[in-house]
Amino acid sequence: MAEFPKIQRAIPKKRYQLGEFGVTVLGEIESPDIRTYQYIMAFVPEGKDQPVLYVCSERTPPKDRHDGTHQLRVINQAMSEVMDIGDQWRDLAVFCSEGLKIGNQMLGLADEQAVPLM
Repeated sequence: MAEFPKIQRAIPKKRYQLGEFGVTVLGEIESPDIRTYQYIMAFVPEGKDQPVLYVCSERTPPKDRHDGTHQLRVINQAMSEVMDIGDQWRDLAVFCSEGLKIGNQMLGLADEQAVPLM
């Protein structure tokens, strides 16, 4: 089982409805994790209170920054995997666009469109 992010404090930046999932994008995150999060996108099924999928923008460790300052990670029950590294993942709009695409794909929601709520 992958380790889901531990969030002590965060500010919601955006919210979406994606099919039967509520999606919240968090910023200004305080976490005891070894990773430093720029943004976390959490996908929560309707009627549940815990996310089943996270897409995260994390600051790349200094020794690995030759490819970019941030990395895009996907976390669910089965995996925690860095999908890409680049400076673009520090941009909220770029992160949200890609995160919603990944969520659509991984949750089998190909016919669903994300509806912005906030």
